[in-house]
Amino acid sequence: METNQVETLLKDALSLQEVIVKANGNHYEVIAVGECFDGLSRVKKQQLVYGPLMETISDGTIHAVSIKAFTPTEWQRERKFILPQ
Repeated sequence: METNQVETLLKDALSLQEVIVKANGNHYEVIAVGECFDGLSRVKKQQLVYGPLMETISDGTIHAVSIKAFTPTEWQRERKFILPQ
């Protein structure tokens, strides 16, 4: 599965403002930014992102996913630590 397919799947399902996906084989790293994460714990945020990916995880297309999920406010504060300058 291409990274842009994962991005589109997540954006459509969760109405995210920003999604960054990196892949190494069938291992994926996802950074998701959206208002839908407001007030949720880290675990609940991750569960929300796993939801739309469950079919591709179940069929083995995606083997592993690392998820970082932020509200837009959190992302403004955290992005400088996560993204290379």
